Amino acid sequence: MALLPLTALDAVRPPPGGVPAGVARDPLGAGRRGVRNGLLAGLGGVAAAAALAWVLRPGPSRAAGTDDGAPDDGGSTVRAGRRLNRAAALLGASVLADSAVEHYRGSFHNPAMITPLLASGATIAASLHGSLDRRPRAHRFRDATYAAAALTGIAGTAFHLCNVTRRPGGLSWLNLFYGAPIGAPAAIGLAGLLGFAAERVRHGPDGPPSVAGLPAPQVLTVLSAAGILGTVAETALLHFRGAYHNPAMYLPVTIPPAAAAVLLRTLWHDGPGPRRAARLAMRATAGLGLLGTGFHAFGVHRNMGGWGNWRQNILNGPPLPAPPSYTALAFAGLAALALRDEVAGSGREQGDGR
Repeated sequence: MALLPLTALDAVRPPPGGVPAGVARDPLGAGRRGVRNGLLAGLGGVAAAAALAWVLRPGPSRAAGTDDGAPDDGGSTVRAGRRLNRAAALLGASVLADSAVEHYRGSFHNPAMITPLLASGATIAASLHGSLDRRPRAHRFRDATYAAAALTGIAGTAFHLCNVTRRPGGLSWLNLFYGAPIGAPAAIGLAGLLGFAAERVRHGPDGPPSVAGLPAPQVLTVLSAAGILGTVAETALLHFRGAYHNPAMYLPVTIPPAAAAVLLRTLWHDGPGPRRAARLAMRATAGLGLLGTGFHAFGVHRNMGGWGNWRQNILNGPPLPAPPSYTALAFAGLAALALRDEVAGSGREQGDGR
């Protein structure tokens, strides 16, 4: 083996004074600065949404008590709003865990990658607050949080679409498989919409609840079914990438679409029978979400090292937080069906003169 000349050895030997000033001492410094800038950007977005919600805050709400001064839980509309708050909390938790893992795998190279973590965390907090709130009126903090989540979903979808189209080959199957998932940011936007609907259901004039001037049960039915179908599309793409090597991978692309169709059928075939079938379909979808988490945990176990190498296998295995999104959307569908039952029951009581 030939010896290196002295000049070559001097070239590779560190200088006496240590690392030169022009060389970065902390290779992770740029990443830390990116996370810090993203944190500031996310806080700024939440503050802007709070200001917007203050300007557009709702007017006077229904009374929060009975005639004799006893506290009231607001009736069926507040119960429906709290159910929707719980669905938004579960969906936000799924988004928080999934985006944290995926964006950590991407080293948070873009400062904006911290924003969905902030938005989903705030959505969880607001939704838990709403699920415990029995007052029949909207809350400004929750409105601001849900507005921020909806804006985050729109901006995230644009960012992910840009990531896919800027890759070599543009919008292709390969880039859809391995680029930023286009449908993922829509989940936090959907959580914001569910929370917004929850506030509108519990806050409004006396009479049937409405969202944006439309009947709330129908709006929630369409929103839940659309969310399920969008999640199915994302699942179908990723399971196709996995070549459906496990027959169980067909379950989330067959049962939830059928359940969404059964739920949508109640829009024009309303009645106890169709609603009962839709309720069973939503419960099956909710159970499938929990079952899918178990399958994904088994998929992580099958990677080299199993759960003993969890730091790497959680990043490379099937996403654990993804399947519970089906459970959250099924809960939203169940809330829509329950609200429809209660509205129909109140209508019958009014028709009977009671």
